[in-house]
Parts: sequence; structure tokens; C-alpha cells
Amino acid sequence: MNATATAPAQIELSGIERVFHLGDSDVHALRDLNLSIATGEYVAVMGPSGSGKSTLLNLLGLLDRPNSGVYRLEGRDVTTLSPDEQARVRSQRIGFVFQSFHLVPRLTAAENIALPMVLAGLAPNERAARVAQALKDYGLEHRADHRPDELSGGQRQRVAIARATIMQPAMILADEPTGNLDRATGEEVIHLLEGLNERGVTLIMVTHDTALGARARRQLLMEDGGVRHDTRSASPTEPCAAPT
Repeated sequence: MNATATAPAQIELSGIERVFHLGDSDVHALRDLNLSIATGEYVAVMGPSGSGKSTLLNLLGLLDRPNSGVYRLEGRDVTTLSPDEQARVRSQRIGFVFQSFHLVPRLTAAENIALPMVLAGLAPNERAARVAQALKDYGLEHRADHRPDELSGGQRQRVAIARATIMQPAMILADEPTGNLDRATGEEVIHLLEGLNERGVTLIMVTHDTALGARARRQLLMEDGGVRHDTRSASPTEPCAAPT
């Protein structure tokens, strides 16, 4: 499912402010931010260092709270939820893919993929079935018992994507997902993420690479804690090389 102009809003940010207090100074990471993202959109968030990209992603992923403003996720004001309630929403509705993979070193690929289900209390039989399917879907059957240090960068990122999607979230947040990968492997990872988007998952990707960002159907250019340009493409761009 691709997003359209009439698709329901999945994300609504109204008057969002995020201020960090550093010594005697206040740093305004986000300034009066108003943003709406529809279900199934593919959005690239770009901008220079310090523009607010990572702060925005952390806020969308309920890893951080705004100082003021309202964040509605699927119509629900999640800024009013307790930490435990936010953790539950994060587990069930949001998947994360990071540049540095963030896999647990002592766990195997299969165990890393299963971790969100363990934390959510899913039954062992269901966990085993979902992990087996994920290993197959991401071409990792022969790496199931390998730990992260025994995997290539591309394999680690595939494990991370499998882990991010194992709870069947509505939204994937990707922070520089190809940053630690070579060109060919980065292209493969982007195709995996775009395939998820084509099946209806909202994909929001932070990237410093304009060519990679151009693949998205919507580009948000951030500057000084706000969205300076919001550009929509009529259709997805042709595949281009991921950064080395």
C-alpha cells in the first residue's frame, strides 16, 4: 500500500519544542515543529548536523519526550502516556534500524531477532515460528546460530531489520541504515526497507546522503530545529547507489 493524499494521518506533531540544557545555555533542538505523516508514507529526513534530525527520530520513536507540544500516533496522544505505556506502544507499533546495528553481542542471530517477542511475552511456539520465517525471508537460515561478530555487516543489518519487523510494526524508523555498509550491501538493505514500505509499513529514514534521500517519495529538509522544505515526489525515483 502506498501513501496517498487522502491516507489517514499516522503521525501528527503540533507545536513540538525540544530544549536541551547544557550548562548555562539552552539548545533548541526542535522549534515549534508541526508535521503530519500519513500511513504508508516513505519519508527521508535530511539536513546538516545539529538540524534536529536525530532528535525528531528519537521523539517519533518514543525514546524522548518533547518539552511542549502534542504528538499523536494513530490518533492517540502519546505525549501523555506513562513510560511503561510508551514502552508498550514502542514495542508493538514501532521498529528501529540503526547505523550501528545495536545487536546484543552474546546472542545469536535467531536470539536477537526473537528478543522483542521475549520482552513482549509472546509464547515460545509463536516466537519460534516467527523467527524461522524471518530467517528465511532475510536469507539468514544458515546464520541462525552465529553471533554478531561472526556475521558480515550486511548480515548484521539484515538481522537488525528482521528484529525491527518481527512484531509487525506499523512504522519503521531508520537512522543512517547504510552508513556502515559498502555500496552493494547498502543497496541491498535499502531494497529490503523499501519492500517493507511497499507492503504498507510507514518508512521514515534519516540520512545525510541526498541521492539516498531522493529515493523517498517525500523529503523533509531540516534546519535549526524546524522543517525548512517539505518536498513530495510524484513517484519513487529510480534506484541509485547507497553511500560507501
